[in-house]
Amino acid sequence: MKRIRLVSPTDMSVLIFGENGTGKEHIAHLLHDKSKRAGKPFVAVDCGSLSKELAPSAFFGHVRGAFTGADSAKKGYFHEAEGGTLFLDEVGNLAVETQQMLLRAIQERRYRPVGDKTDRSFNVRIIAATNEDLGKAVNEKRFRQDLLYRLHDFEITVPPLRDCQEDIMPLAEFFREAANNELECCVAGFDGEARKTLLTHAWQGNVRELRQKIMCAVLHAQTGFVTKEHLELAVTKQSSPVSFALRSDAEDKERVLRALKQANGNRKVAAELLGIGRKRCTTNWKNMD
Repeated sequence: MKRIRLVSPTDMSVLIFGENGTGKEHIAHLLHDKSKRAGKPFVAVDCGSLSKELAPSAFFGHVRGAFTGADSAKKGYFHEAEGGTLFLDEVGNLAVETQQMLLRAIQERRYRPVGDKTDRSFNVRIIAATNEDLGKAVNEKRFRQDLLYRLHDFEITVPPLRDCQEDIMPLAEFFREAANNELECCVAGFDGEARKTLLTHAWQGNVRELRQKIMCAVLHAQTGFVTKEHLELAVTKQSSPVSFALRSDAEDKERVLRALKQANGNRKVAAELLGIGRKRCTTNWKNMD
């Protein structure tokens, strides 16, 4: 959020890195909403769905008769986003030919609709996102180094949910309330075992997976509390979470308090989150007291 507040007021291009399901498009929306372009369009492009043949028309539009089947003129993404933000989701999936086309447009701040005879200027901010290592893609000749430079004025990396244990229960409660409203249920919360399961699950699908599991659990529960059985999560063995594992005496107190808060006061669950044994756990509780 600090990096979002810092770069939002500028026109710098932002490249968002993160695994699938971490909420990269949500970050892009925040960047747009906090910018000077907030009153203008936000246009999201699924780069993985664009073939090299369709990309020119999709991005720049075309005039009537430009090619077989072009019975009417079409406005492209750059025109739709004029004055606002163009979000290139999973930009690493673009064909190399499309990358070259985009690079030229971004460098010159101009484009030409397919079949037209004149160029058009544009005023658009570019935000891109990927779950790929673009440095590796450049080395493998799958992504253009010069385009990466153009997109990478500023970087934001969205961490996976397993590295942000303190966010799991607030997100779970948020999705529970949303599910209650959408499904017309009256689920009050999560019981102890359900909380433990949520906090120790690996969440390979990140926030997207969490939302799906909470929606289904609320539907199963209908009323009362979500149980471990309602969540239908496979049992996984996870190493000590990064955000809670004890590292030094100076940090112990804060981390213990955070773990207790997320475990709803359950010391056994908190000990599992901290990655410490019961003996050391008891010592820490006494020190806290």
